[in-house]
Amino acid sequence: MESMGKKKPRSRRSFTPEFKAGIVELCRRGDRPIRQVAADFDPTGTAVRDRVRQAEVDAGERDGPTGSEREEPAALRRGNRRLREDVDILKRATAFLAKETR
Repeated sequence: MESMGKKKPRSRRSFTPEFKAGIVELCRRGDRPIRQVAADFDPTGTAVRDRVRQAEVDAGERDGPTGSEREEPAALRRGNRRLREDVDILKRATAFLAKETR
């Protein structure tokens, strides 16, 4: 009874950028609704809808942050994390060398 109405979670899949662009193009042409495109090609409806929305933003047809504007903060966070790790390693090395020279 517990599983009534609940779907099994999908495993995480990855699609090539060319495949994603093709899906977006199919949806933007308007031949088929997003739900049908998602059912035919296997990504979730939400993923397809988000891709189409982002393509509209990137094309200037809709307001919102472009793809590059969305990627920049994540890249900065990755860089900051890497720098913090480097600083931590250098602190440990300095402490180790200070202990060894005594």
